[in-house]
Amino acid sequence: MLDTTSFIVEGVAIPDSKLAREITEVVQDTVTPLLFHHSSRVYYFGALAGKHRGLKFDPELLYAGAMFHDMGLTARHSSPNERFEVDGANVARDFLRAHGISETEIATVWTAIALHTTPGIPQHMHPVVALVTAGVEMDVLGLAYPEYSNVEREAVVKAHPRTEHFKEDIIQAFYDRIKHKPDTTFGNVKADDIADKEPHFHRGNFCSVIRGSAWRG
Repeated sequence: MLDTTSFIVEGVAIPDSKLAREITEVVQDTVTPLLFHHSSRVYYFGALAGKHRGLKFDPELLYAGAMFHDMGLTARHSSPNERFEVDGANVARDFLRAHGISETEIATVWTAIALHTTPGIPQHMHPVVALVTAGVEMDVLGLAYPEYSNVEREAVVKAHPRTEHFKEDIIQAFYDRIKHKPDTTFGNVKADDIADKEPHFHRGNFCSVIRGSAWRG
């Protein structure tokens, strides 16, 4: 197992705890290196965003949210009909429950993972919810890129490297695990992944659902 506890970026480090070590081991043994390093960067970028914004948060809960957020993109945890975000949230919930974490804290991590691809809402919620999304948006979308210093960005990527073609690699990783359940992308950004790979894909339409309902008028 990769020892990541020694990586410190501008005062931000992975929590040195039994829980964090077990999270690292479980995730590293389950996901691809692409997703492991991505999830690790999400933690660092999320924690750095918290530092920049002056937010108080539990690093262990943030680490759990960041590391489990893409577990739904694995064959082991990809359900037939749930959003992949919910699959990952459920894996985190079961893991944390087995480790005696309180239901309130579990709910926070579950929500952070479930909402990490829902723009415009997480930043108004609990800091752990907000920061998991902040980390994802920085690493995948480059949002708020200028808000991180060159030192911060370079140190995170040195600790957990991006693949040479990370942008296309992560798009492909999303598609590979959601293409069998396209209906779960209705109303969220993952419909774009399927449309990118399948030019004839017809995404769900909110107005069509309204007009096609059983209601008269």
